[in-house]
Amino acid sequence: MTSQNLSDEAERVLEEIDEKGVDFLRLQFIDILGTVKNVSVPADQAEKAFTEGIYFDGSSINGFVRIQESDMRLKPDPETFAILPWRTDGEGGAARLICDVINTSTGEPFEGDPRYVLKQALKKAEDHGFEVNMAPEPEFFLFKHDEDGYATTEFADHGGYFDLAPKDLQSDVRREIIYTLEEMGFDIEASHHEVAQGQYEINFEYADALTTADNVATFRFVVRAVAAQHGLHATFMPKPVPRINGSGMHTHMSLFEDGENAFHGDGDFDLSETALSYLAGVLDHAPAITAVTNPTVNSYKRLVPGYEAPVYVAWSDRNRSALIRKPAARVPSATRIEARFPDPSCNPYLGFASLINAGLDGVERDLDAPDPIRENIYEFDEEKIEEYGIETLPKNLGDAVDALEDDEVILSGLGGHVAEKFVEAKEEEFTEYLVNVSDWEIDRYLEKF
Repeated sequence: MTSQNLSDEAERVLEEIDEKGVDFLRLQFIDILGTVKNVSVPADQAEKAFTEGIYFDGSSINGFVRIQESDMRLKPDPETFAILPWRTDGEGGAARLICDVINTSTGEPFEGDPRYVLKQALKKAEDHGFEVNMAPEPEFFLFKHDEDGYATTEFADHGGYFDLAPKDLQSDVRREIIYTLEEMGFDIEASHHEVAQGQYEINFEYADALTTADNVATFRFVVRAVAAQHGLHATFMPKPVPRINGSGMHTHMSLFEDGENAFHGDGDFDLSETALSYLAGVLDHAPAITAVTNPTVNSYKRLVPGYEAPVYVAWSDRNRSALIRKPAARVPSATRIEARFPDPSCNPYLGFASLINAGLDGVERDLDAPDPIRENIYEFDEEKIEEYGIETLPKNLGDAVDALEDDEVILSGLGGHVAEKFVEAKEEEFTEYLVNVSDWEIDRYLEKF
């Protein structure tokens, strides 16, 4: 007998828990820095989770609350229910539910919950009459472990871009990752070996921005779990190996209005005025967005010329050296823009929210997009870059955080709590990096000076 307070979707989940023999539920949420957390409860607590929520200590989570404000509540979203395929053998079934975080003192959504931050950005889009669709292309590396079980940077294979077996030796691992994702409800669009050795990309179809952010968080832990079963370490670190391509997360975006693609137009490049203004907004706020979409010291080892990562604040309908690209679209509904600078270490909820808020600001201000750059910007000298008036992204995390602190649109989109805690954490990270002495410095200077 189910409670009268349950939604139809929650009742369906309870029925599926019973039918599939699920014994445990992982109630997942994400902290400000993008790490997936979970509270595990017996499946017989599912109804209570839906009606009352599950309490946890928020002071233990990075960037949430102080010890005297520690009681928080998880509210599962029944639409995110999925069986964990690798948890079904021998120990009963397990499933996950992604949760919203509730402030117990007010009963309102916790403003420090990254999922709430994205929901606020989507509400802003909805106020303008728009629905936001996104599709990311997260890249990752597979590395071997050493004899003690620790991750190394020894490649799992020596394949290259779009290579087939036998060079792409981990195609079986990638295939199992895809099967696992499909069992969890993903619609996989494509999968291939990336440019670097041991590097891969799996693309899933576009969806609304909230579902897509949930999918990115799920994707990362599925990839790691399946890789671990094969004795490999999967990493979404942007640049784990020097002097080769790093891992990006190119993010495709479009706005829909009344069921029609608001980015499609009859003008140049098949882009509407809305699309061009949105694009201009992302370019305008790009330095500040970078602090959120490229949030680690290591992110800026990827964002250098010559390794297929964009550093120039420009857009193009042709080449991939620009920050934003307009991909070819077979049908009007597929018209979109692609932000090429985010990387997969970012918190997807905060990263997507920042892109959306920047684009909407461009629409609100009716910004004009600059002319596209159709030449390869990587081949420009400094004089030509200056002639075209092309700016560059921040060169390090410290500069990116400074840009974020100067950008009221992106800061306010994060909300006061997240903005304060995020900036605080990133300033500490960059300071720790500045006072550290690397092996490169020891090798280069110790005996020379």
